[in-house]
Amino acid sequence: MPESKHATLVPAPDGKVATAVSDVSSIPLAQRLVFGALAGMGAATFCHPLDVIRVQMQTDGVQYKNTFDAAAKIHSRAGIVDGLYAGVSAAYLRQWMYGSFRIGIYAYLLEQTQVKNVSEGRDKNDIAFSRKLAMGCCSGAIGSFIGTPSELALVRLSADSKLPPAQRRNYSNVIDCLVQITKSEGVANLWRGATPTVLRATLLSSAQLGVTSEIKGHLSKSGWFGPNGSNFYGLPMMFCSTLCSSFIANTVANPFDVIKSRMQSMPVDANGKALYSSMSDCFTKSIKSEGFFVLWRGFTPAFVKLAPYTIISLTLVDKLTKAVTGKDAL
Repeated sequence: MPESKHATLVPAPDGKVATAVSDVSSIPLAQRLVFGALAGMGAATFCHPLDVIRVQMQTDGVQYKNTFDAAAKIHSRAGIVDGLYAGVSAAYLRQWMYGSFRIGIYAYLLEQTQVKNVSEGRDKNDIAFSRKLAMGCCSGAIGSFIGTPSELALVRLSADSKLPPAQRRNYSNVIDCLVQITKSEGVANLWRGATPTVLRATLLSSAQLGVTSEIKGHLSKSGWFGPNGSNFYGLPMMFCSTLCSSFIANTVANPFDVIKSRMQSMPVDANGKALYSSMSDCFTKSIKSEGFFVLWRGFTPAFVKLAPYTIISLTLVDKLTKAVTGKDAL
C-alpha cells in the first residue's frame, strides 16, 4: 500500500518554523472492516450466552427471577447448544454485517482525522471529544442499518426456545430463519425494529467507541500505565478504557434495546396483526403494563455481556491492527 506524504511544520533550532516531511499511510477501509469483524467474532464466541439471557429476560422477563435464574432455566430447558448458544450463527453473521462496519468505519474516520491533523502541522490526536462521539454515531447508524436482518435473526433464534412448542418457529440456522421471515412476513420485515435498532446502535457506538478513544488518550498521557500506556502491551489501559465506556454505553442504550427486542420478537396473529404497531406504541404499552423501569430490564445481563464484549472486541481489533499494520485502531 503506497504511503501518502504530508508536510508537517516543526520548530527549527533557530526558533523559526521549518518544514519536515512525515510519512503517513492510511489503512484501507476494507481492511478495517475485516479487522472489526474478526474481533467481533472472537468476542461473540465468549459472550453469546449472555446475549441469549438478555433477550429472553427483556422479551418475557417475568418468568425469570434474575440473571442466574434465567441461565439455569434456559440450560435446563434447552441445554448449551440449543439453549445458551441458540442463534450463535446469527451472532457471527451480525459481526460481518454490523460489527465490521461499526468498528471499521469509526477506526477509518479516526485515522483520516489524524492524517489531516498531521498534514496541518498539529498533534495527530488533537481531536475534540464531540467529534469522536459524532464518528461513533455515524459508524453505529450505518452498521446497524446494514446489520438489522442479522440482528432480527439473532433475537428470533435466541427467543424461540422459550416459546410454547406450538408457537415455536423451529429455525434450523440463521439462513433458515431469514428465509422463513422473508417467505412468511415479506422482505421489508427483515428490517422490523430498524428504528430502535439504529437509534440504539447510534447511541451505543457513540458512547462505546468515542468514550474509549477519549479515556484511552487521557490514560496514555497520564503515565499511570507506563510511557504512552505501554505497560503489559497496553492491555491494562485498554481494559480500564473499555470498562468505563461499557457502563456509559449500556446506561444510554438499554431502553432502546428493550424496545428493539420486544418489537423483533413480537408474535403476529393469523390476520397479520402485530402486538405493537410502532416503536412509540411498544414504548407506551411496556411502561403502562410494567412500569417506567421496564426500560432498564435486563440491565445486569446486558452490562455483563456488553462489558466483556467491548473489552474483548476493542482490545482484539486494536492489537490485531497493531500486529498487522503497526498502528493502533482506536
